[in-house]
Amino acid sequence: MKRIVIIGTILCSIIVGLPAMLVIMFSSDDLETINPVETAASAGTEQEMQLENSTPISVSVYRSKESRIEEVQLEEYVVGVVASEMPAEFEIEALKAQALTARTFILKQMLEPSDFAMPEGAMVTDTVHHQVYKSQEQLKEEWGKDYEWRITRIREAVAHTQGQVLTYDGNPITAAFFSTSNGYTENSEDYWPNPIPYLRSVESPWDTNSPRFTATTAISVSEFQEKLGVQLPPDGSVGQIINRTDGNRVAQVNINGKELTGRQVREKLALDSSDFNWRRQGDQIIVETRGWGHGVGMSQYGANGMAKEGRTYQDIIQHYYQGVAVSPVDPYIGDLVVRKD
Repeated sequence: MKRIVIIGTILCSIIVGLPAMLVIMFSSDDLETINPVETAASAGTEQEMQLENSTPISVSVYRSKESRIEEVQLEEYVVGVVASEMPAEFEIEALKAQALTARTFILKQMLEPSDFAMPEGAMVTDTVHHQVYKSQEQLKEEWGKDYEWRITRIREAVAHTQGQVLTYDGNPITAAFFSTSNGYTENSEDYWPNPIPYLRSVESPWDTNSPRFTATTAISVSEFQEKLGVQLPPDGSVGQIINRTDGNRVAQVNINGKELTGRQVREKLALDSSDFNWRRQGDQIIVETRGWGHGVGMSQYGANGMAKEGRTYQDIIQHYYQGVAVSPVDPYIGDLVVRKD
């Protein structure tokens, strides 16, 4: 048999690459503890967890630390992404939703490569520029004695959604996700350039349980002025928040006559969220934020909260991605593979 491979050059529209670039990895220290024995017992049968690796799609992953390209079978790639992007302690239905976003993201990336420069032959990096991916060897080293029960949960979630992707009007979606909302998600055009019909602002009240729901940052006046390129007014104020988005994040500010977007402030100051308030306290600016991440698409803590209430992964997907369908990946395979000697 001739080997079936994917050819692709990494180069895609900016919108495709952005969702994962702002996803922040979790620490298990932030999570509620669970019983690994109960987890393993509830993970389902071996047959349910078995991944079929016959799909003729592999992902050429640029391993950034080793400066090499690794060929990873699609479903194994999804396992490595879910294990890296969402805590294994999360509810199984939330993990299933994350598996769908991971598979959809890489399919979209392969169909419409991003313009992020990479070595020839690579389709995606293993970093937040796309999706974080870790191999089984890396996970074993990182998780130690917890590896078996954690990977069992991840594999169950991936197996239950195997071969499924998210589509809108017959096309794979931009499967944006992030850690924690401020109580609402964001319209795509309020953070990125273009409106996307399925990325609409929706309520996400479950996120209050996230350890990163609120945060406070102290920044010196000199650093604040330098990073934002502003001069603070002499009256001791900081700046005026002019308006907010539908998701209650800052849309625009005016600092002593200079206008900036909330996204610009967030990125220049490395804030958790663009939902912020600020005040001057001596020679420091105190910034209080709510939420963690860009706010577009699926909130991971929101997904976990929905799952705790008994919602299914389909419920989660339909809530955070308006009007999308869960579709088979098969129709897209012909567009992705060619036969090579």
